[in-house]
Amino acid sequence: MTTSTIHDVIVVGGGNAGFAAAHAAAERGRSVVLLERGRQDMAGGNSFYTAGATRMNHAGLDDLRDIVEPDERHPVTEVPPYSSAEYLADLIKVTDGKTDRDMAEVLVTETADAVRWLHGLGLKYRLMYERQAYDRADGSYLFWGGLHVGNVGGGEGLIADHTAVAERMGTEVRYGIRARSLIVEDRRVVGVRATDDDGAELELRAESVILAAGGFESSPEWREQHLGQGWANAKVRGTPYNVGDMLAAALEVGAAKGGDWSTCHSVQWDAGAEHNESNRELTNRLTRQSYPLGIIVNRDGQRFLDEGADFRNYTYAKYGREILKQPGSIAWQLFDATLRPMLRTEEYDMPGIGVHEADSIEALAEAMGVDPAALASTVDAFNASIDRDVPFDPTVKDGRAAQVEPPKSNWASPIETGPFYAYPVTCGITFTFGGVKGDLEGRVLREDGTAIEGLYACGEMLGGLFSGNYPGGSGLAAGMVFGRRAGAAAATAGAR
Repeated sequence: MTTSTIHDVIVVGGGNAGFAAAHAAAERGRSVVLLERGRQDMAGGNSFYTAGATRMNHAGLDDLRDIVEPDERHPVTEVPPYSSAEYLADLIKVTDGKTDRDMAEVLVTETADAVRWLHGLGLKYRLMYERQAYDRADGSYLFWGGLHVGNVGGGEGLIADHTAVAERMGTEVRYGIRARSLIVEDRRVVGVRATDDDGAELELRAESVILAAGGFESSPEWREQHLGQGWANAKVRGTPYNVGDMLAAALEVGAAKGGDWSTCHSVQWDAGAEHNESNRELTNRLTRQSYPLGIIVNRDGQRFLDEGADFRNYTYAKYGREILKQPGSIAWQLFDATLRPMLRTEEYDMPGIGVHEADSIEALAEAMGVDPAALASTVDAFNASIDRDVPFDPTVKDGRAAQVEPPKSNWASPIETGPFYAYPVTCGITFTFGGVKGDLEGRVLREDGTAIEGLYACGEMLGGLFSGNYPGGSGLAAGMVFGRRAGAAAATAGAR
């Protein structure tokens, strides 16, 4: 049986971008329904699984006090300003110049305003001490890497806040609804066909439809087709529902592909935890992101990348694919007793995680299943090549290098004091960088550049910003900026 309902705006997808779009349309007086495939206990898209970090332009701590929660550490905290120019430079650098320049300009200039807009609606933010700052010897804190602000409660808090705002603004949120296809009449999108949890067919009609249903990272078949051989082995960090349904639906009605369909955001992910896919209890804490402090070796006991090439924020989203290329798609992060206290507590101190500990490198190798002589040779060569005259300072790119192949450009610290620790990591995929092509207001475009009337996109569905890599925290930022724009454009178009 098919049931039909009519609204002003339909939003498909209940993550950060979808909610931002819904809020923008609702505050303009439009009736909005948001369709979320997950039931309430599985809702929130990829956003639920994030740490809530948001990269934004700002002028330092004084500029942030009006949006972040008070903290007793603020008086002894240094937060370097992060300008729009720096933001843009970072986007260009990490994407090797492949970011869509017009989209990038919008992102880097509008994120701060978008954060303040959401904060004004009820979202709560804080400084991310545990992830983005080091405490110095004098008891002060220094933030680094251009990423300083995050949601209170992480991704779970982000979605809870968004949901409360939607309820207050009168947006209808419908859970357990799987959008399947788009309804087109006279070359205009006028609705969505979907099924509910019971398999009943639904037809929802509206003046505008906004797609915020994510990429295709949860589909092994799509990953193999677009990302390449071996990508079916990647672990899905976030929602299991991003299987490309609405990407396929948009392409079917004439949407052009946008952005880089051959790359994605992928990280080093716990290979030893029992439940290491779509884990709603541990969420982002299965990442292993203190790797710049130690070394990473593969099954042959060999290093294969520069762990200290840059701050974590600029390398972590591309190093997952480097793990995937290694034998067995596995590697190990190695630290010694000196480095171990510096690792992120929220990621390395949980029960049930994958870790090996031993009093010698050879014994550690045995526990890892790696040739002891090979690992000992790698560690010895690394230790011997470190310029120990250069001070170790994790708050800056300190230039303390290990001159081996591959080199370690910063933060090279010897692995020499037992006990020793090895954390098994594999490739965890976060989201895919390819999507549909849109204009700066989120209107979905055809190959000839004309807009498909009534159809908008935002979040991970809108391709163009990222390629190969991305600056940490820019995904949530893009969701709110372009979600807000799409919601405003859809509301305005429908009101004409």
